Amino acid sequence: MEVLGYEVESWGVGEIWLDEDRVVNHELPRAGALERQREHEVIERIRAYFAGATVAFDDVELDLDWATPFQAKVAAALRAIPYGEMVTYGELAALAGHPNAQRAAGTFCAHNRFPLFVPCHRVVAADGLGSYGSLGLSYKRRLLELEGAL
Repeated sequence: MEVLGYEVESWGVGEIWLDEDRVVNHELPRAGALERQREHEVIERIRAYFAGATVAFDDVELDLDWATPFQAKVAAALRAIPYGEMVTYGELAALAGHPNAQRAAGTFCAHNRFPLFVPCHRVVAADGLGSYGSLGLSYKRRLLELEGAL
């Protein structure tokens, strides 16, 4: 397992955990500075995303061995939401084949270990943006603005 730090201008420092080329965990950038970083194809794509390029991550291999069948379906449904588009938690549950499981879909999003690769920021509440964990609503809004969704 390898942990790689990366820095994105005006966003901060993030980390990605890799098992060879399989993503095990990912932390979005936060304020800070990084002394050294190693280049990797996935990190270059992350930087391009934060620079405003339309980047898809649906081909990045993720470690979802821990996921229940329901969680795997939610992850697949999230990965299919196109860049710049949003769905509600109810729509996400329906896309995952469980139309009455919006709360469970929201719980999955709240514990998402792959924020860009399984883009929970594209899921909003029926009456507003909803929340975005420890990074907060302003970070979610900033990601959606970056994608032109707001």
